[in-house]
Amino acid sequence: MHAPPPDPAAVPEPIPVELLLHAYRAGVFPMADHREDDEVFWVEPRERAIIPLDGFRLSKSLRKLIRRERFAVTVDGDFDAVIDACAQPREEHAESWISLRIEASYRALHRAGHAHSVECRLDGELVGGLYGVAFDRVFCGESMFSRADNASKVALAWLVACMRAAGYRVLDCQFMTGHLASLGAVAMPQARYLELVANARGAPERTLPEAWAAFLQAPASGSSPDSPSAPSPGNSIVQSLTQTS
Repeated sequence: MHAPPPDPAAVPEPIPVELLLHAYRAGVFPMADHREDDEVFWVEPRERAIIPLDGFRLSKSLRKLIRRERFAVTVDGDFDAVIDACAQPREEHAESWISLRIEASYRALHRAGHAHSVECRLDGELVGGLYGVAFDRVFCGESMFSRADNASKVALAWLVACMRAAGYRVLDCQFMTGHLASLGAVAMPQARYLELVANARGAPERTLPEAWAAFLQAPASGSSPDSPSAPSPGNSIVQSLTQTS
């Protein structure tokens, strides 16, 4: 089920697409104090976290989960539902930084082809996912959510594999956390991050939805899903992530 868009009369004017892209290229991104906040503040971290695309840590348990294809994974299958889920209050964060204005701004970015989502569904229900901003060969992960164990990790693994296949260079995670570090994220000064962004100018070889579609073309197999030789989208993802660049 697709999330209904907010009432247009209740949504403040979104941040212009070109202004957002200019800000992201400069290493700056917007946040808000709470869901109903019409104002945004611009954040420029002193330290930045990225996941090197050849350094994603694929644990044995995550590898097994992806091969078994417990979740049906899509790219840009329901951007609105993903950002809406990410904006909901959580135990550790009573107030969401994704205000209605920021949400409307990312919806506009998505319509312009500069924001993408990854969805994980279990028995047809959306149980995890992430979204972020894409420009040049950079993807800035904004937020993720999980309503089933490891759903957001599977979404991230698919994102990394699709980015590699599409010719992206930088996966920005913004702020370092212990969870991201366990998946291979590394911290660096903002100046170094901006160098990576500058070196990633230019269009990727294909879009993220196109890369996702290519993984889906892996034929199904009657072999055990745990067999690494069984041709399937899940095994294709695992093989992509375990190959060295």
